[in-house]
Amino acid sequence: MINYLHPETNDAVFQFQGSTNGGSSYGVNITSSAFRAYHNDAGSSSGLNYEGSNDLAQSTNFQYLMEGIGSDAKEAGSGTLRLYNPSSTTFVKHFVSDTHFRQKSDATQRNQNAGYFNTTSAINAIQFKMSNGQIQGGTIDLFGVV
Repeated sequence: MINYLHPETNDAVFQFQGSTNGGSSYGVNITSSAFRAYHNDAGSSSGLNYEGSNDLAQSTNFQYLMEGIGSDAKEAGSGTLRLYNPSSTTFVKHFVSDTHFRQKSDATQRNQNAGYFNTTSAINAIQFKMSNGQIQGGTIDLFGVV
């Protein structure tokens, strides 16, 4: 659960990547797809788009969850990231995310991503980070469901 995450710097991208070695390194191959819905304050721009530029194709890059988050007090993001069966040593690890945030451009946006870590090794660490600057506020609550 991502709760009211706020970046230190304007126009930040909140992203994640997994590890199979306890966090010594991050860079598991990810394949994913991304969609977004947005609407600006003025009511002059809105849409629902497939975001091919946020897709990954067998990439070790970090997966975008929220992009363009503003650093003003009113700009932050919340959402969920679900990683299915991360301790499995038989199957790849699927994930889905649903995030809502306020952009630096005075627009609200909802992103939805889905994909998988292409490894049969257990994912035993996740790193969350901003593309520039630090996470200034908010919480990330992790929990398991059996």
